[in-house]
Amino acid sequence: MRTVVPSKLLRAALIADASASGALALLQIAAAAPLAEWLQFPHDLVAESGAFLVAYTALLIVLAASGRVWPALIVLIVAGNVGWAIGCAALPAGGFVAPNALGVAYLAVQAVAVLVFAALQYFGLKSSSAALGETSTSAA
Repeated sequence: MRTVVPSKLLRAALIADASASGALALLQIAAAAPLAEWLQFPHDLVAESGAFLVAYTALLIVLAASGRVWPALIVLIVAGNVGWAIGCAALPAGGFVAPNALGVAYLAVQAVAVLVFAALQYFGLKSSSAALGETSTSAA
């Protein structure tokens, strides 16, 4: 499988995403009950999305520290960030949760942040260079 050497932009975007996701994971795990109450979210949604963010943060840290990454994995992360933003909008719009104004703001900030991360990661991938010594092969 083809790999690329991550550009400085891609590394910075992965680190920024990991930092924000890690902080959010800690908040949502350590303070799940009060956060759920303050935002009017279901407790399980807060706690379980926090647990997911722990694994996601670990993946981003590994990728940011790697000398070579699979472009397809970065594309998956970009798509995941776009999906997270859509999810943030769909939760209240679809009636899945009924957050208060603070909860809506919490979701809106997350949506904007992950869209920024997605754009930075996409452009960071575009500015990354092919790993040396690899030949491009395609399966037919």
